[in-house]
Amino acid sequence: MINLLVILGPTASGKTSVAAHWACYNNGEIISADSRQVYRGMDIGTGKDYADCIVDGQNIKCHCIDIVEAGKQYNVYEYQKDFISAYEKIIAAGKNPVLCGGSGMYIEAAIKGYKLIKVPVNDALRNELNEKTDEELIKMLANMKKLHNSTDTNSRKRTIRAIEIETYQAENPHFDENYPDIRPLLIGIKFDRETQRRRISQRLRKRLDQGLVEEAQKLLDSGLTIENLEYYGLEYKFLAQYLANKLTYSQMFEQLNTAIHQFAKRQMTWFRRMERNGEKIFWIDGGLTLEEKMNKIKNIIF
Repeated sequence: MINLLVILGPTASGKTSVAAHWACYNNGEIISADSRQVYRGMDIGTGKDYADCIVDGQNIKCHCIDIVEAGKQYNVYEYQKDFISAYEKIIAAGKNPVLCGGSGMYIEAAIKGYKLIKVPVNDALRNELNEKTDEELIKMLANMKKLHNSTDTNSRKRTIRAIEIETYQAENPHFDENYPDIRPLLIGIKFDRETQRRRISQRLRKRLDQGLVEEAQKLLDSGLTIENLEYYGLEYKFLAQYLANKLTYSQMFEQLNTAIHQFAKRQMTWFRRMERNGEKIFWIDGGLTLEEKMNKIKNIIF
């Protein structure tokens, strides 16, 4: 019997609304599986769709959101610990956990029994890597793992850290025998390609109208640097370049819009890899009404 419903999908697929409606009518609470929604003050850019979590006047409780100060470098190791904590609290309260997000690595960290360990700094390795060019570092990382997304190569610092992690884990494999017995059911929400592209562009315009640029400026005013913002990728990377006068507004929009489309493709690539590796994902057409989606999920579960 399943004990974790997973609602996944690429960006702008409407998965949060589906998760919230399911949780509302099935005594559930949501656990976010988004690598950037953990940060406080990064709301519009990370797509914290608070309005979608209010269903029939009920505010659905969400975990693993707003738990880290912007500027910190949160990672999948920390996320897995926070997921387990949230999952066990929900179960103890007699409620049903719903994992919702588009970060494939975080979803897999949650549903699999891999023991993620905190990787210590390797000064000797870092000194060696610092002698290499950015291109050499990326090539080296690509030989160690498949680069399903660009987060590990957004900056030289992140690429070196990614190599450091891969090196340590290759030398110190672990499996956590005490991990909770997770029996997930994976539901995917997606649109056809053209609809997905249109939704991404429309949502970006909406977020800019809602104050996305102002949010980025506020983060800078709070003490974050341009480099800090660029670290978080996508919206914040291009907004940082715009606010540093490296891009015009038009250039920022076009480059960011393209980057988000590419990101959605990488998300789908990750999900397809999960399927090839044995995970069953039940895909639902994002164009269906919420009622139709709820019925589809019921039919799959029951």
